[in-house]
Amino acid sequence: MLGSLQHIGATTINSFQRLGRASVFLLAVIASCNSLLIRPLLLVKQMYSVGVQTLIIIVVAGVFVGMVMALQSYYGLVDFGAEDSVGVMVALSLLRELGPVVTALLFAGRAGSALTAEIGLMKATEQLSGMEMMAVNPMQRIVAPRFMAGVISMPLLATIFSAVGVLGAYVVAVQLLGLDSGAFWSQPQNKVDLYEDIYNGIIKSAVFGLVAAWIAVFEGYDCVPTSEGLGQATTRTVVYSSLAVLFLDFILTALMFSK
Repeated sequence: MLGSLQHIGATTINSFQRLGRASVFLLAVIASCNSLLIRPLLLVKQMYSVGVQTLIIIVVAGVFVGMVMALQSYYGLVDFGAEDSVGVMVALSLLRELGPVVTALLFAGRAGSALTAEIGLMKATEQLSGMEMMAVNPMQRIVAPRFMAGVISMPLLATIFSAVGVLGAYVVAVQLLGLDSGAFWSQPQNKVDLYEDIYNGIIKSAVFGLVAAWIAVFEGYDCVPTSEGLGQATTRTVVYSSLAVLFLDFILTALMFSK
């Protein structure tokens, strides 16, 4: 019993220590982001790596999510004679919840793990230490561009996910199920609110991007510089980012849509 309590206490203390290091690390990264004004090409390169190379999986996932939602919504609404509301149901679901959340989960699995592996490999091969010896700040040169690329790319990817999701729903609802095209588009135009739906979705995706990028770069920078430590850091990035996104989604939804 005593050994179990000691193990629980040590695990709790280590968790709080890592959280403290991560918080200090985040402040240092934010303070280093002003260097990107001098070297904008570093940010552009990382946005291509983090954002553009993640675009394919976002588009494919968005199309199929929209198609599935259209089918499920139609089969649920047709019994009540409300099948014309398929378009607005899909649009609101994507803009408010599924767009930011699914995009963040895909981002963590693809781009977040890649960022952790890249920075962790630089640490394992002592490239970061070599930069410090040459008076090059790795926070400004390596970490800050990747962090800002994740923060900027996430809202853009979430917007694209929602847009192609609605298009996928249109193909299924109108072309496959035979719903009226005018009714499909008119209801979202009347019901979707710019501030409550679109802007809140963008805010959600920006927060998710900040958290996912923060976890990814911190786990890579703080990992044990071995092959086993790098693998564990990559796994932690995906797990922690996914859990953080789901938790923050509940908090943000409660704050944004509570009346």
